[in-house]
Amino acid sequence: MTSLPHPSAPERKNRIGKRFARLAAEGRGALIPYLEAFDPDRATSLALLKAMPEAGADLIEVGVPFSDPSADGPTIQQAAERGLKAGATLEGVLEMVAEFRQTDDETPIVLMGYCNPIDRFGPEKFCRAAARAGVDGLIVVDLPPEEVALLAPHARANGLDIITLTAPTTPQARLNTILKNATGFVYYVSIAGVTGTASATTAQLRSALERLRQATSLPVAIGFGIRTPQQAAEASRIADGAVVASALIKTLASTLNDGQATPQTLPAVLAQLRQLAAGVRGEALPSQDERSHRE
Repeated sequence: MTSLPHPSAPERKNRIGKRFARLAAEGRGALIPYLEAFDPDRATSLALLKAMPEAGADLIEVGVPFSDPSADGPTIQQAAERGLKAGATLEGVLEMVAEFRQTDDETPIVLMGYCNPIDRFGPEKFCRAAARAGVDGLIVVDLPPEEVALLAPHARANGLDIITLTAPTTPQARLNTILKNATGFVYYVSIAGVTGTASATTAQLRSALERLRQATSLPVAIGFGIRTPQQAAEASRIADGAVVASALIKTLASTLNDGQATPQTLPAVLAQLRQLAAGVRGEALPSQDERSHRE
């Protein structure tokens, strides 16, 4: 395993803010793909992580496998199970990010996970270790705003953004409370449900973003239910970014043989990612022949 670096104090990179500012100057939104660490094994997920920026990822969300992923649908639950079976631990995920940082110091990395592993690790110790590894932001989906003080001071001290989640059902008063400690960007959960289910309509997204724009000046990324290049393009135009998770995990899972990676695993996921990136960037989608030639 790769050992984590140990500088005396983490340097504030602000990769998330810089990336959204650069994309805004370019006149487009961000593509934020998701991968589950250690799914289906450490080597494959690390290879995928390293290849994602060149395939079109602007930021990357890395899932920390957990045994009770309550916000996730069956697709990501199964990915978490494969990751745990492959030996994923919170420290192991941080080591994977540190290895990614050896060759990429620019692409923002956001960890997505749950309270229990962080609590067991120790919130202060975790934030220090995450910053040393090269993590930029944290999404802790089951951390209520009333309890954010358990993590926020340590995250702030180590230059980590806390990415907050909002939903269509969030009342205005609750929204103001949620956004009070938000940094980096706001993750808008576009449907009332778990990952991998239905998609929101254009009208619903526009209405939601109008309300969010009035409540925060932070960039907003839309997630849950985004599957196609067209949906990713639309979400990134309405908001500042589109998060694609279950669709990529489904593609990965479809290439596995008895839960193990095959020669098709990386090419299939990266081909899909390039299509999503082309949609977000307003480019012509690669033809089947072009995709085959690249792979």
